[in-house]
Amino acid sequence: MTRFLRSYFHTERDALRGALYHTVRAGHLVADKAHHVDRETLAGHELVYCLRGGGSVRVGGRTHRVKSRGLYWISCWHPHSYRSDAADPWELYWVRIDGPGLDALAKILRITDLPVFPTLDDASVKSCFNEIFDIFDAPSPASPARMHASLARLLAMLYESRFRDVADMDTLTSVPSALERPLVRMRQHYADPLRLADLSALAGMSVSHFIRTFKRSMGTSPIDWLRRERISQAKRRLIDTDEPVKEIARQCGYRDPYFFSKDFKKLTGLPPSSYRERERGARPI
Repeated sequence: MTRFLRSYFHTERDALRGALYHTVRAGHLVADKAHHVDRETLAGHELVYCLRGGGSVRVGGRTHRVKSRGLYWISCWHPHSYRSDAADPWELYWVRIDGPGLDALAKILRITDLPVFPTLDDASVKSCFNEIFDIFDAPSPASPARMHASLARLLAMLYESRFRDVADMDTLTSVPSALERPLVRMRQHYADPLRLADLSALAGMSVSHFIRTFKRSMGTSPIDWLRRERISQAKRRLIDTDEPVKEIARQCGYRDPYFFSKDFKKLTGLPPSSYRERERGARPI
């Protein structure tokens, strides 16, 4: 039988959810040979560290092996499963977390394709998890900030592990110098009616060459990138301000509030007002 040596639950205050990393579930277990989890969706992200033994995790239709001193990261919003090795069941520390920017960080670290971080410093990872457990065992007014700091330290380890090779980091961040001026214009003036002819002129390219170069470097077309940047800015303003949706649409480059709402729902799955309500504390736990 799987034994839970520690098990914690927590619901963070609404005012802090959008500002700090927080843990909604955590624990320490010693699994039996039948231990497994299969889920369609759940709020948050799980970071699971294998202390000993082994097992496997399945995400995106692919199965990945997890060994001792390996950590796997799962975005619980998507279907996933993991199971212990029947011949050598694992012992795990785990946290389920949420907070600002986690989806974006998960994308940067490519966790859908590479969910396992195979060789981490054992003492450092254990230290982070034990700090988290200690915060639950002895709560204080500073607990939310301390929890954020411990999770940030753990995430920093994962970031460093994934991009230990400088060449990998260069691949992630490299943008052709010719695109720097158009990208600055698009980031700083996303609300303006930008024209492809003007952006390509900033790059010193023809429109067709600019579109091809931009798509090859950024993974999408200039128009789609600008559209997503506008929606990203709108998401931030919906959460951080009480301004009407119509005004936020105008601030983000949409002259037609109806078209803004339609575009917003297409990219996020929710109308702007529903998105604001969810992100301010109505998300499921």
